[in-house]
Amino acid sequence: MACLSEESWVSLPKMLSERASLRKERPNEDDKRNFMESESTASYRLDKVFPVYALGTSKPDPEPVVSVANSADPIWDAVREEAKLVAENEPILSSFLYASILSHDCLEQALGFVLANRLQNPTLLATQLMDIFYDVMTHDKSIQRSIRLDVQAFMDRDPACLSYCSALLYLKGYHSLQVHRVGHALWSQGRKVLALALQSRISEVFGVDIHPAAQIGEGILLDHGTGVVIGETAVVGNRVSMMHGVTLGGTGKEIGDRHPKVGDGALIGASVTILGNIKIGHGAMIAAGSLVLKDVPPRSIVAGIPAKVIGYVDEQDPSLTMKHDATKDFFENAAVNFRDPRSNG
Repeated sequence: MACLSEESWVSLPKMLSERASLRKERPNEDDKRNFMESESTASYRLDKVFPVYALGTSKPDPEPVVSVANSADPIWDAVREEAKLVAENEPILSSFLYASILSHDCLEQALGFVLANRLQNPTLLATQLMDIFYDVMTHDKSIQRSIRLDVQAFMDRDPACLSYCSALLYLKGYHSLQVHRVGHALWSQGRKVLALALQSRISEVFGVDIHPAAQIGEGILLDHGTGVVIGETAVVGNRVSMMHGVTLGGTGKEIGDRHPKVGDGALIGASVTILGNIKIGHGAMIAAGSLVLKDVPPRSIVAGIPAKVIGYVDEQDPSLTMKHDATKDFFENAAVNFRDPRSNG
């Protein structure tokens, strides 16, 4: 993956401004050729006048840990190629795509730009947010890994996700996760007030409320995202898939460790409520609308209010297959086995 050099960070706004004025002040051909050859986007036709928000690029810390130029980053390569194709097919979006993706040199920078412009308000400026996001992401290798594994999870498990590019630009479940990752890093650094400010903006803009202290693994799918609530001491393992309306909450006013612990590969259906410091086992599947108040065994299927074990899954990680359904015979058998005896009275 390649990020802008220190020199490029300083010169990019000037270059873009010069590009925007080409039609008014025709430079000599040598200057024009040098400008185009100096940009990593030389293969893309930059014949549009781009908006001023594309210039909101600031100088990073001189020693980021993001990978050096020319390193392989297939996801970033795919994002750029998809953006170029969309710009060709939908010219009205070319300015937006250039500002959001094609003017940047790495996934971290593009993601920071997108998130900053989604979360900005009159007192929390996009340029300030970009500085925060880019600084945290480029100095944290675990976040660099997670943002790629998360976008791959959306591509693999969400049939509505058309491309890596669309996940990066439009899917608020993905956006919420990545802002939380930055907020969690800030919380761990002791910058708790700033982390809480980001949590507040996530809740206001995306309708997703994740406490910055919550620990969330990698390869996560927040499908739709709307209404997801994850409490302070919650832990979510790797490769977990969560539908909208999921709550990982406490049971009252107790303090300390009081929220659920979700194992790797779990699949949690829509509007599931899981309360208390309980364990959801590796590879468990929780049916939509369930209320879970006690531990769930690994690779089990639970359903109901309160939730009960109604079977077991064959898959190691049901979160990867996203099979929420089961056969009619299975549910008829479950209904017979768990029917309330009073119903026969």
